[in-house]
Amino acid sequence: NEDGEGTTVNPYSWTEAAHVLWLDQPAGVGFSYGDENDDGEEMVGEDAYYFFQAFFKAHPEYANNPLYIIGESYGGHYVPAISHRIWQGNNDLCDDCIEINYAGLAIGNGLTAPEEQYPWYPEMVYNNSHGIKVVDESVYEAMKKAVPVCEKLIHQCNSGDNTIDDFACQAAFVTCNMALTSPYQATGLNPYDIRKQCEVRPLCYDFSNVKKWLNSESTKSSLNVDETHSHSWEACNFGINMKFHVDWMKDFSHYVADLLNAGFPALIYAGDVDFICNYLGNEAWTKN
Repeated sequence: NEDGEGTTVNPYSWTEAAHVLWLDQPAGVGFSYGDENDDGEEMVGEDAYYFFQAFFKAHPEYANNPLYIIGESYGGHYVPAISHRIWQGNNDLCDDCIEINYAGLAIGNGLTAPEEQYPWYPEMVYNNSHGIKVVDESVYEAMKKAVPVCEKLIHQCNSGDNTIDDFACQAAFVTCNMALTSPYQATGLNPYDIRKQCEVRPLCYDFSNVKKWLNSESTKSSLNVDETHSHSWEACNFGINMKFHVDWMKDFSHYVADLLNAGFPALIYAGDVDFICNYLGNEAWTKN
């Protein structure tokens, strides 16, 4: 609720149609704790796979339900990584592992294939479906000129896992964002809605009621939050964010392709006013 004191049932919530489990990951975000993740999606996939093993052993009554992995934004990385790891685990079951009833994936406005998505930033600010010219033509042209260098660095980032490739990943993060997302941020508009100003920094929305409710003693005890390890809940952990800068430009679309080829459905959906993981880039990689 707006006052942060309680909740009201949303009749349109996904929880009205399915059991939903929200997972605080990677370690260190939300109420989660433990060794913080430095190894990108491989560790994310491992952690999630063994979490599901433990969860379904503890709650066998849910083990037969179809499991869909769903996420948004950076979930464009997490969702394919976790889904692929579950699929691999099912194909090559370890001795005391159970088969997980994996059913498919969905990603909303996600970052999945940066090399295909980043080139669409200039078009999103100048030729979007709402006819909003977010920047003037000279900025648009400068952004277009920056695309080939950006693409080249992202390509190098995805060519391997050695030190040079990792450096290319970090260089791509800095170069591409400076040239292709900074001009948008300079406008003061909301990166998640090109029609609005960024109202409350850093995430442009007021989450104070959510923060208040999640940090209340009654909520923490209902969720069995371990007070000895846990910190107060924050909307964004920028320390963890920093640790994923090598991971940022990695491509996960081939994982989605593997799962499609294995017969699993994938839903890629996008609202058309989000700049940061926009529908043009998502349409491009999905069709490819």
